[in-house]
Parts: sequence; C-alpha cells; structure tokens
Amino acid sequence: MNTASPIKDLSRLCPHTITTKPWPLAKAAQAYSAAGIGGITVWRDAAQAHPDGIAAAGKLCRDSGLQIVSYVRGGFFAAADGAGRQAAIDDNLKIIDEAAELGAPLIVLVCGAVPGQALGESRKQITDGIAAVLPHAAERGIRLGIEPLHPMYADSRSAVNTIGQANDIAIALDSTHVGVTVDVFHVWWDDRLGSEIQRCGEVGKLFSFHICDWRDRPEDMLNDRGLMGEGCIDVPRIRGWVESAGFRGFNEVEIFSNRYWAMDQDEFLARIVEAYRTKS
Repeated sequence: MNTASPIKDLSRLCPHTITTKPWPLAKAAQAYSAAGIGGITVWRDAAQAHPDGIAAAGKLCRDSGLQIVSYVRGGFFAAADGAGRQAAIDDNLKIIDEAAELGAPLIVLVCGAVPGQALGESRKQITDGIAAVLPHAAERGIRLGIEPLHPMYADSRSAVNTIGQANDIAIALDSTHVGVTVDVFHVWWDDRLGSEIQRCGEVGKLFSFHICDWRDRPEDMLNDRGLMGEGCIDVPRIRGWVESAGFRGFNEVEIFSNRYWAMDQDEFLARIVEAYRTKS
C-alpha cells in the first residue's frame, strides 16, 4: 500500500468548525466556500449557537455550496451506573434528531470511559449503548462512526483506542449504519493500523477520515495539534491506506490548537489549504 497521490484540488477538503473555533458558523461557511473548499463538518456547539436554529444552520451550509459531511459529536456511553448510561442513550437519541435536522449523514462517536472501570466493561457498555440508539439512527437515515481515541484518553474519554477495537464493535453490531472514523492523531502509532484499515474497508465500515498532525512534545494533550506536515504523522501514507481500502470520501481537518485559535483565522485557513495541498 503506497503513499497517496498528491491532492490537486479542494473538493474533498472538509474543515471541522472546531478547527476555526473563533468563527461562528456563518463566518466559517462563508470563508470555506470562498476558499473553494467542498465540505464542512459541524460541531454541535456551532449548530446550536446558530441564531435561527439547527435546520437553518444546515441550510446556511448548503446555500454556501458546502456539503455537510459529519455532525460531532455523540457517544460517551460508558458510565458508572445505569442512570448515567440511560442519560447518555437519551442524549444520543437527541443528537441523532439534531443530525437529521441539520442534514448531516454521519455522527462521530467519542465513546466514553469511566476512570477506574475495566476497559472491557466500558467497551461492553459502549456496544450496548450504540445498539440501543441504532434503530433510531437507522430510522432517521443517520450513520454512526466509532472513533478510536489515543490511549492517553482511555481513562475518561474513550475505552476504544484502536481501529481493531472499533472494527470489532462495528462488526458485532452488524448494521450498515455503524462503522468507523479514522483520525490520524489518535491511531498513527498503531503497528496494525494498515491491516486494520484494510479490514475496515473490506467489511464496508470505513465511514470517515480525519487529518492533522502530532507535534513533538505537545504543550497540551488536547489543544496542541499540528497542521499536516508539522509533526510526526505520515499523513500521505495513512491516506494511501485509507484510499486503498476503498474510501472516497472527504479528508476532514480536525485541529484543536490554542496557538492556532489565537491567530487570525483567515491566515490559519490559508495555512490549512497549503498544508492540505502539500503535506496531506
């Protein structure tokens, strides 16, 4: 599996609204469209903050010429007690309705974990939680993408930490509405990454692909991601694996960065475009 071919245009570029967090949704949509970008992934806070409501937020994106790629984020199914698990299920049912209202075809799931609880138990709760909301997702025509998170978040954010674990859950649930989201930031270190991406594609579970970079000695474990080409991740190689596995969707740029949020966002967007064309 070879490194992917160079990117020639921006039709499959899809920034997340969290990437340009200082901008409200209307400004982000206008700027992405003006740059010739093809897609947008809308975070829940951005949709809910839109003054005319979630349906209007979706219309704004489409009227700007952008395809809504994903809605972020659902999940957090693991909990220490039944009441907490039911609350998560109820919230995810609401998130599914919001995604349908927005016009987003996919919800990214950050699956959750409980400090001190065995990871295997948390994974069982995650599987059960997804199963509980799956009929509603199917009814509304919404797909659910299980996103593995880096093991540094296994204490409280996600007990699903590898593509292999996500594949196992998605395959066990056996639905065309459940698959996997591959985020290079979280999985680049895994020596089984290439084979598990291939496995994911073979069973039709490769739903979405997120890109950024891992900076050497990050200053913050959450909010110091890098632009593509700025760190340790071989993004073109992983994109090559993803495309070899049959993925033809958007390349979603998801960057949490106090440094980049503090700078002029027009300049930051220009840097994203350049890094996408030359380092992705």
